[in-house]
Amino acid sequence: MEERKGFGSNFGFLMAAVGSAVGLGNIWGFPNKMGANGGFTFLIIYLILAACCGIIVMIGELALGRKTGKGAVGAYKALSKKFKWLGWLGILSAFLILFFYCALGGYCIKYVVLNVGNLFNAGFGSNGLSGADVFGNFMSNQMESVIYGLIFVLLTMLIVMGGVGGGIEKVCSVGMPALFIILLICIIRACTLPGAVNGLKYMFVPGWAVENGVIPKAPNFFSVLSTAGGQMFFSLSLGMGAMITYGSYLSKKENLEKNALLIVIMDTIVALMAGLCVIPGRFALDPEGALGGPALLFITMQNVFDKMPLGSVFGILFYLLVVFAAISSSISLLEVIVAHFCDKARDAGKGDKRKAYSLIAAVAVGLGCVLVCLDCLGGAGIAPMDLLGVEKSGWSDCWLDFFDCVSEGIMMPLGALLMCLCIGWEVGPKVVDDEVTLEGNTFKSKGFFNICVKFITPIAMLLVLAGQLDSFFGFGWFG
Repeated sequence: MEERKGFGSNFGFLMAAVGSAVGLGNIWGFPNKMGANGGFTFLIIYLILAACCGIIVMIGELALGRKTGKGAVGAYKALSKKFKWLGWLGILSAFLILFFYCALGGYCIKYVVLNVGNLFNAGFGSNGLSGADVFGNFMSNQMESVIYGLIFVLLTMLIVMGGVGGGIEKVCSVGMPALFIILLICIIRACTLPGAVNGLKYMFVPGWAVENGVIPKAPNFFSVLSTAGGQMFFSLSLGMGAMITYGSYLSKKENLEKNALLIVIMDTIVALMAGLCVIPGRFALDPEGALGGPALLFITMQNVFDKMPLGSVFGILFYLLVVFAAISSSISLLEVIVAHFCDKARDAGKGDKRKAYSLIAAVAVGLGCVLVCLDCLGGAGIAPMDLLGVEKSGWSDCWLDFFDCVSEGIMMPLGALLMCLCIGWEVGPKVVDDEVTLEGNTFKSKGFFNICVKFITPIAMLLVLAGQLDSFFGFGWFG
């Protein structure tokens, strides 16, 4: 049987795992959701969830992957007959996320090109149009959206075809340090703009947003909890099989607890850095601009760069940063899918089918991406509300929101909840304890992990899941 190749070094694993976690969820999602949910309130709840849930689920998923040496489906199948289908939930989540993720990644590539055009006064720049007009024109040009989306799919496929060591590890080992540097440059520029201090107050001063009329009233606690929980799972790549898959390539010598903690801390730092780049810039140069939604990244931030000295240079750097952050996550999602089928082929003695399965998976993802791009935020008459014959709502107005609702809103917290039940009550926390303490490693947070995985994390996941369902479908459970 052909050997299953893994990461060449722990640094390579860490950069790939952090790359999976650091994506649009950080650079777009975190400032977007923090901005729309009261700033400091959202931040505190997010940090609590990351500590009590994110680290727990991260340790659990990495341990399951390394113990079994399998992707998401194989790992759960090896552990429990009752939960063997749970791996398929992860694969389906990865597929659905990739549909809209690649479309958004394509938008980011478009904005790199746009700012290059602005730098050289070329015809493919913004040509003096406002950020809203540029975005509106792009959304109405569906074929352009499709082309950029498929370019993003192609880049993702080529990296995954290169394998774990030859493709994913090499790209992330160079790209992640570069991402930190670019983000730091953008933060320094954004935070030194006149008026940027209001953005810092919005992020870090309790109650400032309401007192100064930035938002009309304090957001509902359960609404913020569910939004922060969904953001945490999406940002950390949890509940979608990515960390199980990456963990399956990890050496038995490595310290799982330390790696899990580093991934969560580094991901949270990047999310905060993204907030420090986006929100102060919005308050300084576009004070009436959006605080949430796609408009924050593609309209407000472009307005910021248009008004900034050397703005096109910073625009190129910023959107390149977003493109790489998106790529580092999309390759982990595609790897979840490809790894499962490669493992099956290898176990059957058919050899390495990575290139073939990467191509097949990318074609399937490309079709979903085209659907999202053609829909263009509900503008093509093919939105879920049109095809399903339902009223317009937060989940049915376009395919991007629909896939986001099903994956981030339902499947990811549900997957994490079921994983905790599997470890806490079906196979027992000792499975994780034993895996973490291999090769003489200690499990310093063992007691905390065991309590959280059995009680605290499942309860929190239930609340997050209920809040997400209430938010999307308007059940009125939390007022």
